[in-house]
Amino acid sequence: MLEELIIRTLCDTLPAEPADALFLFGQTEDNQESAFAAVHSLLMQEHIKKVMFLHTGPMSGYPGFKVWKQALMQAGMKQDLLEPVEPVPADTDLLHTLIEAKSMMHHAREQKYRRVIVTAAPFQQPRAFMAAVTAALEIYPELYLYSQPGKPMPWKEEVVHSQGKVQDARAGLIAGEMERIRKYHTQGDLIAVDEAIAYLNKRDLGQL
Repeated sequence: MLEELIIRTLCDTLPAEPADALFLFGQTEDNQESAFAAVHSLLMQEHIKKVMFLHTGPMSGYPGFKVWKQALMQAGMKQDLLEPVEPVPADTDLLHTLIEAKSMMHHAREQKYRRVIVTAAPFQQPRAFMAAVTAALEIYPELYLYSQPGKPMPWKEEVVHSQGKVQDARAGLIAGEMERIRKYHTQGDLIAVDEAIAYLNKRDLGQL
């Protein structure tokens, strides 16, 4: 079933109407252009209305809101499209995928968003989407989540990932991501693969 989830998260169908927002999971500087390319593509195709990312300083490998805001505006994004998401808890001194997902879910519920697309680097996308669904089922189960991976970048290029601590070629990071899915589910931090697929099936049938 993991294979089905991987394929569906990497090749998801997007809603017919523009989503309320795109949420970018934090990436290291080595991988942020992957996420930025997704922003550009989705805005050009009028698939999204806003772009959300965590409102923190540099933390856990993520360059921080100000750096990303400046980079996206230099690339032609309008400031009023860029929406800060406050971290939960507010005093967190680290970021990881589940903290980001829960923070985004609280924000989306407050804004009464109905459809949100989530983006991470392709090698991280399946786990990032599972984290988003995990948070949605706990905090905002009516939210329709969609998956759009960032732009693929050279797979054999050595990069820093995972809170700025793991270094490998992008292709080499895939095995670590699969292991984290298993590990975090065992710890109770991620829903099971079949639960994520069940969510996708209900979403596609409009039954959330």
